[in-house]
Amino acid sequence: MNRLWVAGLAAALLAVPALAETLRFATFNADLSRAGPGLLLQDLRRGSSAQVAAVVAIIAATSPDVLLLTGIDWDHDLLALRALEAALAAKGAGYGYLYAPRPNAGMATGFDLDGDGRLGGARDAQGYGRFTGEGGMALLSRLPILAGEARDFSGFLWRDLPDSLLSGAGLSPEIEAALRLSSMGHWDVPLRLPGGGTLHVLAFMATPPVFDGPEDLNGRRNHDEAAFWLRYLEGALPQQPPSAPLVLMGDANLDPVDGEGRPGALRALLAHPSLQDPAPASAGGVAAAAAQGGPNATQAGDPARDTVDWPETGDLGNRRVDYVLPWAAAKVRGSGVVWPAPGAPLAETAEAASRHRLVWVDIDFP
Repeated sequence: MNRLWVAGLAAALLAVPALAETLRFATFNADLSRAGPGLLLQDLRRGSSAQVAAVVAIIAATSPDVLLLTGIDWDHDLLALRALEAALAAKGAGYGYLYAPRPNAGMATGFDLDGDGRLGGARDAQGYGRFTGEGGMALLSRLPILAGEARDFSGFLWRDLPDSLLSGAGLSPEIEAALRLSSMGHWDVPLRLPGGGTLHVLAFMATPPVFDGPEDLNGRRNHDEAAFWLRYLEGALPQQPPSAPLVLMGDANLDPVDGEGRPGALRALLAHPSLQDPAPASAGGVAAAAAQGGPNATQAGDPARDTVDWPETGDLGNRRVDYVLPWAAAKVRGSGVVWPAPGAPLAETAEAASRHRLVWVDIDFP
C-alpha cells in the first residue's frame, strides 16, 4: 500500500464527519463479554483492561454518531454500558442516548433444550447464556432516541414467523409454543434527525449457525433471524414496517458465501430493493487472509469485506458477518471496516480490541 493511501485511511478513520448533515452509522461486536455477571463492570471500573482500552480507542477514533454494540454483557441498570459511555466521553466521544432492553440471552425457558437431562443450562435459555444478558446488545446515539416509540421484537415467537424453518427442527409442540425467534434481540428504534423527521435503526444479533446436531436447530434459527427483517420490511407481520430513512445493522453471525449455515435469507437482505449494501472494505482483511492462509485461501468471498478474524478456529477462516445496510435511496458518502493493514494507524489497537472489526457507513442527509 502506498503512503498516500495509508494517510487517506488514517484521515477517514480518525475524522468525525465534517458536515453536520453527514451521519456515521456503525456496528461493532466488541467482545465485551465476560465469564460471569458483573465482571465487565469490574473491568470498566478498574480501568486496567487493555482490551477495554482498545475498544474505547477504536470507537473514539471512528466516532460514529449512531453505534450498535453487540457482544456486550447486559445488566438491569445498564451500569456496564454507562461506565463504557463515561470512558468514551472522557475521550471526547460520548453519547447522550442509550437503548438496551433485556436480551434473550440467559433467559430461562423451563425446557431441556439441549437434551442433557438437566434444566437451566446455558443452552436451555431463550438465547445461549450462562447468565442473564451475556453478550447482549446496546445502541448508543448522539441523536435523540425515541424510546417510547421503539419496538422490541425480542418476545416474538419463532413459530409466528411466516415461512419459518422451525417445523423441521424436531421440537415438541410445548417448546415451539414457548421458544422465541431472537437468540439475542430484534429492535426497531426510531431516532430524531437533526433537521426534523425520524430515522429507524433495525438492530439484531443472530445465533451462530453451528454448535448443534443433525436437526440444525441453530442453522435454522440463524436463517430465520435474518428472514424476520424480510418479513417485516415486506409487511408480512402484524406490525407495519417503517418508511425510509432506515438503517439495518448488526451481527448476522453468517457470511453470505462462505462457511456453514443457510445464507438464503441473508443474501435476500443484501439484495433487498428497500436496502443497499455499501460493501464496506478494508486493507487489513486482505492482508490477514493472505498471511494466515489455510481456509482463507479457498474461500469465495472477497477478503476485503471480512469483518471478523477467526484464525484460531481451524477450519473457519475470516468472514463477513457484521453489516450496516442503509435504505436504498440513501446518499452514502463512504464506508469501511476498521481493519488497517499491518503497520498502519490503529492496526494493533483493532487487533487487541476484538476478533470482530467495527463497520461504518457515512450517510448524507438533505
